[in-house]
Amino acid sequence: MSKEAERPSPEQIMLYEKDPETKIATITLNRPGFLNAPTIAARQRYADLVLRANVDDDVKVLIIRGVGEHFGSGADLPEMAGMFNGDPDYSCLPEFGIGEDEDVTYPPKDSYRHIAQITNLYADARFGLRSLQDFKKISIIEAKGYCYGWHFYQAADADIVISSDEALFGHSAFRYVGWAARQWQWAVMMGLRPFMEMVFTGRPFTAQEMKDLHFVNSVVPRDKLEDETMKYALACARNRPTDTVVMQKTFFEIFKQQQGEYMGSVLSGWLEGMLPLVKEEGGGIAVDGETFEKGLASAVKDNDAQFPPEWRLSYKGRAAKE
Repeated sequence: MSKEAERPSPEQIMLYEKDPETKIATITLNRPGFLNAPTIAARQRYADLVLRANVDDDVKVLIIRGVGEHFGSGADLPEMAGMFNGDPDYSCLPEFGIGEDEDVTYPPKDSYRHIAQITNLYADARFGLRSLQDFKKISIIEAKGYCYGWHFYQAADADIVISSDEALFGHSAFRYVGWAARQWQWAVMMGLRPFMEMVFTGRPFTAQEMKDLHFVNSVVPRDKLEDETMKYALACARNRPTDTVVMQKTFFEIFKQQQGEYMGSVLSGWLEGMLPLVKEEGGGIAVDGETFEKGLASAVKDNDAQFPPEWRLSYKGRAAKE
């Protein structure tokens, strides 16, 4: 059985439900065995679900949460490994919602466009990276455990973030690439100097640190997390009419665009597309075929040992002694 066949369907990974009485909808990431990593197709379904909730008059508040111990640690990187490991059968076309049987020729690996066309999708709400930016209702992230990578993007783009006290926020890409999509928005939401620290050291920040930076709205013990999320969701749903919410969100969207949110998305996409031009100097993690052959997760884990325990990305690594 192929790896693609082993992956759950988008509908299995991205669950959706709504309660017309409370006007609260929920997107639940349901892949706990893989730290809720969304596949390419699941990210596209996520974008569709956000759009659906945006249109649906039965929805006023959207909660995004994950099954299991973690909100999530990012996208399904093994699914995208073929961009880097020289797999001759790998196709980038699914990223664009284009079937491999369609008459489309993708740019070759030695072109700038080979990766840049994909990284520029991160500025397009239709592909599940910045979808919450175009959502004109209220979005709430329920963060717990790891909130890394793609999941961290959602936390920066959401209106409200409720977190359990043990949660960690960051992106392993700062350790294996040096940048990531949506980082303009992180700089705005966290503040420039703390975000520069995260980028330069690669260390994750705790929930309390993120609350002190006004990135997180509320930090509670894990067993109180769902109740705290619902308290916020119900208050938002019972406050002003949906028309008022859309007007409020339009105001905030204009404010974000004055700060350059969309320009930042385009700029981050350009920066990520420049990855093949980076000259490795030894040490750290090289984003190449050898790393992906080993497994990026394993490479990140091995690299983690070079850093102080309290700056490591994994809970196990943070608990280990020098």
